[in-house]
Amino acid sequence: MTAPIRPIPTPAYSVTQSAPHQILVCQTCRHAGKTDRPGERMLPALRDAIETAGLGGIMEVTGSACMAGCGRPCTVAVCAAGKATWFFSDLDPQADIADIVTFAELYVSLDDGWCRSGDRPGKLADYTLARIPAARPVEPEVSA
Repeated sequence: MTAPIRPIPTPAYSVTQSAPHQILVCQTCRHAGKTDRPGERMLPALRDAIETAGLGGIMEVTGSACMAGCGRPCTVAVCAAGKATWFFSDLDPQADIADIVTFAELYVSLDDGWCRSGDRPGKLADYTLARIPAARPVEPEVSA
């Protein structure tokens, strides 16, 4: 079997995680008809805000290739092993930084990553594209 052919060259879609929690910022999405990529502007500001909040050792901010939120830039995901992953869209690269940091603080405190919309600050309550349950590996049964 041959590998599927991609219509255009695309970057690798895996991201190395070096902290227990991670915020991924899409660097490729942009508004229709525009060349500006809001994720590229958000990335350094969000990194600085996470550091300033004292979350730098437990929450890393990483740029990512396309996260399929193209029609709703700027897109951001928050994830950790064993926790639900959140995917937010239509975020402003400056105005929504404080809300992302507030959500990051909440997320770090949650055992499983789940919260209600009323717990999410600002636009994050309404601009959620997805909440994906954590993948839990199944332990094989051991025969006696």
